[in-house]
Amino acid sequence: MLELRPNCEHCGKSLPPEAVDARICSFECTFCADCVERVLENVCPNCGGGFERRPVRPRASLAEHPASAVSVVRALDPARFEPLKRAQRGIPPAAR
Repeated sequence: MLELRPNCEHCGKSLPPEAVDARICSFECTFCADCVERVLENVCPNCGGGFERRPVRPRASLAEHPASAVSVVRALDPARFEPLKRAQRGIPPAAR
């Protein structure tokens, strides 16, 4: 079951369970759509994968299966990320 992390790992923007602008990679790294498009260029800085829209968990399910309350914000290390982004951004996520 998805954790539904509560915020963008880059800018810290709140991404509640109903957020339609939340994006995740296959490891559930979580970012807002703005950071994915403008900063990350669809390359996860943690794993190199691509992003998909995070599903919205129905409100009725949140009581039994709550979203995570653990915030994660990681400083983006440009020296580490730029080479990864350059190498991956032209390759479709399914082919990485």
